[in-house]
Amino acid sequence: MIVAIDGPAGAGKSTVSRALAHRLGMGYLDTGAMYRALTLAALRAGVSPGDGPALVALADAHDVRLILGGGPPQILLDGEDVTDAVRTAPVTAAVSEVSAHGDVRRAMVAQQREVLGRGDWVADGRDIGTAVWPAAEVKIFLTADPGVRAERRLGDLRALGQEPPIEEVRADIERRDHADSTREESPLRQAADAVRLDTSGMTIEDVVTRIARIVGDSRRAS
Repeated sequence: MIVAIDGPAGAGKSTVSRALAHRLGMGYLDTGAMYRALTLAALRAGVSPGDGPALVALADAHDVRLILGGGPPQILLDGEDVTDAVRTAPVTAAVSEVSAHGDVRRAMVAQQREVLGRGDWVADGRDIGTAVWPAAEVKIFLTADPGVRAERRLGDLRALGQEPPIEEVRADIERRDHADSTREESPLRQAADAVRLDTSGMTIEDVVTRIARIVGDSRRAS
């Protein structure tokens, strides 16, 4: 079974997906981390986020792996643990532009499909239910008020020792929303058969429980 969880930045996708996968005994695939790792590699190499061919060459030249265990996935770039490095502000500012390139997305989607083709997974991203795995048995579209999403993102940054102004964080989220939803290749959008959940006033436990029930209903129906 594949559970596809899509939605904009700050909606709680990663946190919810990790917890849901743990509860259901399924694997967890954070597709956004793959794009972030490529973005980090580009920044380190001095490759412009707008240079699609060079980014594809980087994707071919570097080994990105997600080590999946009981806790948050560990992200390795050529064997180096970059789990924290991919969550820094420079990577966040550039990742939407990097992931907008059609050739880049096609290269990453091929890798993601290879993983999802083996076993049961909870996968989160922007286009899991629409492009990566349209046949997912359960599709969820998580969203939340932009102000709530900005506060959540600020909390993530504080955990990394960063303290940007909340106005800057919200502006960045709105910029990413626009970039993700208007890109030509696999734009952010809700799949027609996805369940939409507004998480603004919900706890993580509430959201996980709600989705777990949807998964249970799907299993019983099949």
